[in-house]
Amino acid sequence: MSPEEPKQKEIMSRVACIILAGGQGTRLFPLTQTRCKPSVCFGGRYRLIDIPMSNSLNAHIERIFVISQYFASSLHQHILETYQLDYFRQSKIQMLCPEETPQRKSWFKGTADAVRQNLEHLETAPVDYFLILAGDQLYNINFTQMLSFAQKQDADLVIASIPVEEKEATRMGLLKIDSSNFIREFIEKPTDPQVLKKYALPQEFLKGHSIVHPQETHYLASMGIYIFKKQALFALLKEQGDDFGKELIPLRLKKGKTASYVYKGYWEDIGTIASYYNANLALISQKNCLDTYDANNPIFTHPHNLPSALVHDTHVESSIIGQGTIIDAKEIVNSVIGIRITINKGTIIRNCIILGTLFNEPPMVAASTPCCIGRNCRLEKAILDEHSSIGNDVQLINKNNLQTYDGDGIFIRDGIIIVTSGTHVPDGFIL
Repeated sequence: MSPEEPKQKEIMSRVACIILAGGQGTRLFPLTQTRCKPSVCFGGRYRLIDIPMSNSLNAHIERIFVISQYFASSLHQHILETYQLDYFRQSKIQMLCPEETPQRKSWFKGTADAVRQNLEHLETAPVDYFLILAGDQLYNINFTQMLSFAQKQDADLVIASIPVEEKEATRMGLLKIDSSNFIREFIEKPTDPQVLKKYALPQEFLKGHSIVHPQETHYLASMGIYIFKKQALFALLKEQGDDFGKELIPLRLKKGKTASYVYKGYWEDIGTIASYYNANLALISQKNCLDTYDANNPIFTHPHNLPSALVHDTHVESSIIGQGTIIDAKEIVNSVIGIRITINKGTIIRNCIILGTLFNEPPMVAASTPCCIGRNCRLEKAILDEHSSIGNDVQLINKNNLQTYDGDGIFIRDGIIIVTSGTHVPDGFIL
């Protein structure tokens, strides 16, 4: 234990975390066909919800509220099995869903409404601050530092922000801050070039940031991560509006005492199939990616207790191979291979994400087809969702270079082939 750790624990004991995990994830279809977005598998072993959960626990936050809505049961099951109080002794994890009561009978209408409808659970928390997170983002953030910043600024609200390029700026909330990091202007998802120009960052602002294309114009964008003073949050939720970014944050700015914590590390909002695919493969190059190798700040997930991967006579290059995997393929290059999957002789896999089987027994939809890839297959730029399987002599290579395709359990989005959960691709299939 470091000398600072007891002090950090004391500071963070006055913070509760709210994770908004109710996203339907329509832009991540078909991976969200049978699960909510935070339940989507990542990196061959994690689920997206593990990232905000782990960052919160690593920051010694003892009270975590997970608010879910779509396909909530599988998400709740994962959290119950993974985050047991025996491991995190003083932590209290509470899962909340829409409830029908005499006062309300509707589902959550937005991010702010989800928090508002659960105020009776939040009001009794003995804390001074609420940290609000999304359940589908990737980052390694020291929330202790962010809280210290909030306390130093005496801000009622702190919004985490990061420089982004124009293609991302048009789908995010943009900020203008002063020399003390207080927010002076905010606009949600601007598309007018003249408006965007007003929010462009000077080149010197980018120094010290993880910038992929420094020659591009950048803008300071909200990451959708907030630290509220408790009473400031409750007061804001009395205002009209169901969404933080679109409606309530602009109202809060008019009252002042709203600052921005400018983050300099990696962050990715998994919003599309392309961003999901690229974020997974970035784990292989270890460039501009989620850090899963920090022993002091681990990413927790369900302990599968599986044997190490077994590889026979296979050329493996720049790939991640999961536990419990048996590989007898010809070649695996630049791919993420998940857990509990068998890959047979003669098969070539390049630039793929194979999620494998995350349960000891596959779901009934896939019970008749064991989770494996057959002989003499060729897979390129593809995602095989959990519990899917491939017959012999199958080619998933997108031979016609399609950007979009809808088939029976097989789709193409952003030029990437996706085989959906529980799908068996028959022998000789070519796409």
